[in-house]
Formats: sequence, structure tokens, C-alpha cells
Amino acid sequence: MLSSSSCLTSSTPAFKLNKHQLFLHSRGFSAPLRFCHPGSKYQISRRGIALRGIVAAGITAMESASLAIKPVQGLEILTYKPEGYNFWNWRGHKIHYVEQGEGPPIVLVHGFGASAFHWRYNVPELAKKYKVYAIDLLGFGWSEKAIIDYDAIIWRDQVVDFINEIVKEPAVLVGNSLGGFTVLASAASLPEKVNGVVLLNSAGQFGDPNAKTEESEANILEKLIKPFKEIFQRVFLGFLFWQAKQPARVESVLKSVYINSSNVDDYLVESITQPASDPKAGEVYYRLMSRFMSNQRKYTLDSLLSQLSCPLLLLWGDLDPWVGPTKAMKIKEFYPNTTVVNLQAGHCPHDEVPELVNTALLDWLSSLNLEKSPLSTPVNVS
Repeated sequence: MLSSSSCLTSSTPAFKLNKHQLFLHSRGFSAPLRFCHPGSKYQISRRGIALRGIVAAGITAMESASLAIKPVQGLEILTYKPEGYNFWNWRGHKIHYVEQGEGPPIVLVHGFGASAFHWRYNVPELAKKYKVYAIDLLGFGWSEKAIIDYDAIIWRDQVVDFINEIVKEPAVLVGNSLGGFTVLASAASLPEKVNGVVLLNSAGQFGDPNAKTEESEANILEKLIKPFKEIFQRVFLGFLFWQAKQPARVESVLKSVYINSSNVDDYLVESITQPASDPKAGEVYYRLMSRFMSNQRKYTLDSLLSQLSCPLLLLWGDLDPWVGPTKAMKIKEFYPNTTVVNLQAGHCPHDEVPELVNTALLDWLSSLNLEKSPLSTPVNVS
């Protein structure tokens, strides 16, 4: 058992962690892992960058094709279904989700441009002990490409209602990138129904005390240029969307954020490109980029963390070129009830080094004693 102030680092091929054998190599490269519990102290010089460049891996278009599926070292993989799995009607919109397994519930939320299929190596393993849900956020994946004004609150409300209407009992929320920010916001607004939160290279920013003055000045300028700005955005973002449709572009961007790119395969590329065949995908892309991305700074990590009341796990790819490990350390300093697992991986550790993520996640989940938790009893939803 590790003390609350311990930090375990290994450079050997494997080590024991609560009776789990963690192999620290993955598809041909060494991946040392540090398991740091609340109270540990160490310094990392790299600076985190919030939400930088995430849009580049976004929506693209490509017809369905046979997929060359290559399981990772024998791990089970979620079967790819071009038609999707389950659908839920939320506020008149069609929402896609995957459901597998039995036990205490876990809800997985993908990042920008991805879908439930991005959890392909995690769902089958977690479902051996837990009831796993992987949901597509509105506007992404197999969920409806709704023509609405997108805002972080839209996805927060979607996840909150999903817990109330579909899960119907307290759950652990897990999110990558944009999905991480979404589950954090959901947990902050629904504390009685969230047993824990897991963030994998989460999007979001800490508040800037000088932002208020700068924003007021920016608003004056924006009013003056707004008519020209919208025309320019339409043209410029239309070009970006056309460029992002190219499968080669998707593959290139993914390889830039997967330190070990052997998992950038046909399955992954197809799961990102197929949803954009929807005729509304271009308009959704424009709204996401021109409206949501410009106002996401209104919702800060510190404001959400100050409302959190459950255990927090950070599974962090330290080699992420977009969101570095400094952010994980800042989250841990702000919210002490945090466990940090550092991985030698990029922006999407759950798909790049799923063996390590699954093992660390299962170990942390077992420490929550969810089966014995009084919160695991069904909750009546009015």
C-alpha cells in the first residue's frame, strides 16, 4: 500500500502495484509510469497548453470501408459498427452511446472530433467488472449534428441528463481532452450522483485575474469588426473543414499527438471520418469553431474544481504536445484529493497505451470500494 505522500517511479520492465502486474513497455518502446498520490511533490518544467490545436483532429469525411483491426497485444477491441450501437432521445436530438458489462457504472466521454469508438480498447476490459457507457457528445460521432449554438454547458447538461435518465445511479465519469472538461463540469453540477472523476489530458484553463479588463477591450473591438469577421470565418473555416476531410490529414494529425503511432490505424481514422458524411457536419464545425471555442474561457478549471467533492484521478500523457504535464500538477495543487498517474504517451493515452491506462484505472476504481458504497444504490429520478 502506498502512503498518501508517496510517488512510485519505475524504469524496469515491470513492477507490482496493488497485486497488478504493470508491464512498462508497449509495442516496442519503454513507457515508464509514475503513480503519485495526493501529497507527493515533484517539479516538471513543461508548460501546459489548454485546448491548443485540438480542432485539427476534428471532423472529416470518408465512406465506410472494411477496417484493418489490429488488437493491442491481445486486448479485446470494441466491435466497430458503422450504424452505431444504442440511441437516446435528448431534447429532441438523437444521441449515440455504447453500453456493456454489469456492475457499478462508468461513463466515458471522448474528446473533440472523436466518438465512443475512441474507447475501443477500454470498454471491453472495464466491462469485465463494471457497467460501461461510452457516449457521443451532441455534434460529434454518431450523435445528431444539431444546428444549435454550442457551449460547454450544452455538453454538461447532456451528460447530467444521461446519468439521470439512462444510467439512473451514481457513476464514475471519465473524459479525455474536451470530454475531460465536460465530465468535470458535470460532476461539479451533480455531486450527489458522481462517485469519482477521471481526466485524461483534459481541456480547460485556469482563470486569469487580468482577463476581465482584456475581455472588455476585446469586446469593443469585436463589435466593430463583427460583420467582416463572420464573413471571413465562413470562408476560412470552410477551407479548414474541407482540408480536415482528407483521411491523410487525419492520420497525420493523429500521428503528431500519438508518441507511439502504431495504433493510428484504419479503425481509428474511420471512426473520426465517417461522422462527417452527415450533410450538417460542415455547419456544426463552423459553429463549434466560431462560437464555442471563442467563449470556452468563460468556464475555468479552478471554478469547477472548487465545486468538486469526489476523488479525482489524472491519467496524463506527459509527452502531449498540446496539454503538457504542468496542467496536471496545477490541478493536483488546487485540488488535493487527486491521484496522478504520469504516462510516457501523447494526447490520448487511453488509445495509445491502453494496457497501462486500463490497469491504473482499474486499480484506482478498486480503491473507491464502489460495490460497498452507499451511493451505488439506485437513485429515484423524478
